[in-house]
Order: sequence, then structure tokens, then C-alpha cells
Amino acid sequence: MPEHAQERQVPFTPAEMFALVADIESYPEFLPWCAGARIRSREAGEGGAEIVVADLIIAYKMFRGTYTSRVTLDHDNMRIDVALVRGPFRRLENRWRFADAGEGDCLISFYIDFEFSSKLIQRMMDSVFLQAMQRIIKAFEDRASALYGEKEELTAQAN
Repeated sequence: MPEHAQERQVPFTPAEMFALVADIESYPEFLPWCAGARIRSREAGEGGAEIVVADLIIAYKMFRGTYTSRVTLDHDNMRIDVALVRGPFRRLENRWRFADAGEGDCLISFYIDFEFSSKLIQRMMDSVFLQAMQRIIKAFEDRASALYGEKEELTAQAN
């Protein structure tokens, strides 16, 4: 039953990081093992949040599966919550929090807890879980650098 929580400070604003994580349709461009993404629906949620139902196609070695999740995008509170609708998981919960860390930085709090329905796939994933999570977090950071530039580069350009 892999579970992972991590906090990380990055040189981007909470709004930039929120927008990057909320851009589900772009995941196949930069996320490892994400072979496809499709938005099924968008609707208004409580308190101004947006509810997105999305499919992600995950491909890793011989495994290929599609899962559907319900994503709550709460821009006012800088929160993104992901819950499983259906797919190859028995359980999936994912949370992102974005907080102002001063000087244009963002403190990202990331949490994921999941379990595959298949014991074989779960055992395979258990052996690479921590490395996979680190690679996914790095992919988001690299994407932010590509979209928003490095903070030092922006400071140098302003001078």
C-alpha cells in the first residue's frame, strides 16, 4: 500500500504551480509513464472550485491501464484533490497544496496513497515506488522551469 508525502520549496509562485498541476491535458508532454490524458467533464463545484473528471492512460513496461479520477481544483485555497472514479486501482487518493513561501517561491505539499487491484502489479510497483514518485515530482519541477523560466534567469534579465 504505497503512500508518499513530500514538501518541496520551488522558485515559482503558488499560482504558477497550481496552473501547471491543473493542466491535466498536458501531462503526456512531460510526465513519465503518462501515455494520454482526456478531460471527460468540467463543472462548477462548491465555493468556486472546479470539478474535472479526467482519464489518464498509464504505461509502464508491460502494464498499460486507464484510470478515471475526479479532480477538485480549488484555486481560491490553492488545493487540488484527486479521487479515484474507476481504473486499475483498489484505492487512489492524491492531494496537492500550494503555499506562498515568500520572495516568489512556493511550498508544495504533495500526498499520494494508492493500491492497485492486481497484487502482481502492486508488487512490481512497490519495488520502484519511491523512485517513481521522485521522478514524477522532478517532472513537474522541470515543466515549471520550461514554462516559467528559472528565477535566476528572470532576475538577471530584469537587471
